[in-house]
Amino acid sequence: MTVCVIEHEKDAPPGLVARPGMEVRIVRPYAGDEIPTPGELDGFTGLVVLGGEMGANDDDSHAWLAPTKTLIAAAVRREVPTLLICLGHQLGAVALGGTVTRSPLGPMWGVVPVGRTEAGEDDDLLRHLPADAAAVHWNGDLVVDPPPGAVVLARDPRGGIQAVRYGHRAWGVQCHPEVGAEIVTRWGGSVDADRDPAAAARRDVALAQVGARETELRATWIPVLDAFAAMTTGGVVMSRVTGEAP
Repeated sequence: MTVCVIEHEKDAPPGLVARPGMEVRIVRPYAGDEIPTPGELDGFTGLVVLGGEMGANDDDSHAWLAPTKTLIAAAVRREVPTLLICLGHQLGAVALGGTVTRSPLGPMWGVVPVGRTEAGEDDDLLRHLPADAAAVHWNGDLVVDPPPGAVVLARDPRGGIQAVRYGHRAWGVQCHPEVGAEIVTRWGGSVDADRDPAAAARRDVALAQVGARETELRATWIPVLDAFAAMTTGGVVMSRVTGEAP
């Protein structure tokens, strides 16, 4: 009962996604791991694709993105329980025929409200969110056109797509339900305060928001992550994570 987790960079680990009861095989293509083939999906009870700084169309500079998209499309077809986070969500959209672009309003950092659509109210995952849910965001790209057949489950106050059901058992979320302040602080370190003091100021506000609301954010999203885990585990407890950090 192993869940395959695709990690795109060492500063974007699984975090809270690795729930009790999940045995997780972490695949690190940036460190030389091979992306599993669609045929290898038979050996997994679920698929998680995490975030990263690269774009969903950056296949030329990150050779593993194309096979990751192939794997996502196969998982959706086969109804393997699949959770796609931030970049993973964008890769899923592109793999299935949707469109991802840079956000016309600039990057979204910090804690942002997530409002369910009518379809999200009774969705197997999103129904576990409270009506006043918020989430951590750290992204500059957005899914602007979902693929055919996808169902939008949540939007942010700017109207941006925040959650999509891509198949019967596949979900994409633009936010980061898996992270806390420690991981987000790593991301904030990439902002050059000397080069862009305005961006550094926005980063500092975002980091303060995540730190102040971390307990609330965990309480909001752990039920969603547990619901996904339940699809992959059959109720077994005691998680075990395999795969060593490079």
